[in-house]
Amino acid sequence: MLGFDTGKGLAGSSRGVPLRHTSRHVPAPVHVAQPRRTSSGSSSNGTASTSGGGQDGEMQQAAASPAAKQRPLANAELPSSLNLAFESLEKTSKAVKTTGLRRAPLSGGVKNATQRFDLPSPCVAVRNLVEQAQFAHLCTLMSHMHHRRAGYPFGTLVDFASDGGGLPIFCLSPLAIHARNLIEDPRCSLVVQMPGWTGLANARVTIFGDVYQLPADMQDAAREVFLAKQTNERSEKWVLGNFMFFRMHRITDIYFVGGFGTVQWIDVDEYLGSTPDAIATNQPYRTLQVLNETFSQDLKQYLSPHFSLDDASFISIDATGADVRVRLGSEFNVERLGFADKVHSLDEAITAVKGVLQEC
Repeated sequence: MLGFDTGKGLAGSSRGVPLRHTSRHVPAPVHVAQPRRTSSGSSSNGTASTSGGGQDGEMQQAAASPAAKQRPLANAELPSSLNLAFESLEKTSKAVKTTGLRRAPLSGGVKNATQRFDLPSPCVAVRNLVEQAQFAHLCTLMSHMHHRRAGYPFGTLVDFASDGGGLPIFCLSPLAIHARNLIEDPRCSLVVQMPGWTGLANARVTIFGDVYQLPADMQDAAREVFLAKQTNERSEKWVLGNFMFFRMHRITDIYFVGGFGTVQWIDVDEYLGSTPDAIATNQPYRTLQVLNETFSQDLKQYLSPHFSLDDASFISIDATGADVRVRLGSEFNVERLGFADKVHSLDEAITAVKGVLQEC
């Protein structure tokens, strides 16, 4: 398991990789050059054009034009390092109120919901979500090699990681449709959902941007970042195979949905400049596993003292609280369990949950 330091790069890495944001030095979007017309009726690339500008002529020209290709990145545009995951050192505390079972959907916008339930700011909430989620839906544009499907959106489920600047990293097979699509046109969107919950009230974010294949000298560093998040035997085996690492070098827009009525466009610079909660970057899956194993029965009793719940499980955690998925029969709900003090580690999270459960 690869460890993280707090400011210099990967602990034990063969070379130090600085923690910095590369959003201001990113490859420009790809523009496909159109063939120039000559006075003889031929295009500059040597293919004959059809006179008259009719529909048949336009179709022949489109068929004769080469498929759009990702232009090579100039040396000045190539990223020189990966932003590596890190832990927040900020430590503050504030009292947080808990909510009851089957709370009403959040309403009044993200800002009101953030103040009402003392949630992380929208930028930090998105960073935490990207850190904790292992899978997302990647939507690319079908390449010209697919003929009649060219230009249509193509969505697929992918696993991903993120560097210290919040830029998503992907491990893709060169034979995959979405990898070929990105090589031709880097524009895409990534839909990330809160783990363990798929309802419409679930927190989710759509990230728009341009994805490029990383240079050869950055593939090994990207592999380490990816394996640090996707920690299982299966991932270690196939990541070592014929796969390439891509990164969303430029983020153009971010659309955050915190649940019903909690929607907001996030400023990209604020997102890139924010720091995720340490509890969300320091093995969050292990933290949730320990909390569920330790407090499963007490949590059900706390949330529903008068009747028995079928299940109550921690599904995400941040510095100010945790989200709990509650199931009663065929009905599901998500509850917010607020902490009295901000937490930064597993031990602090255990202490905070104990303090909340002792209130019942």
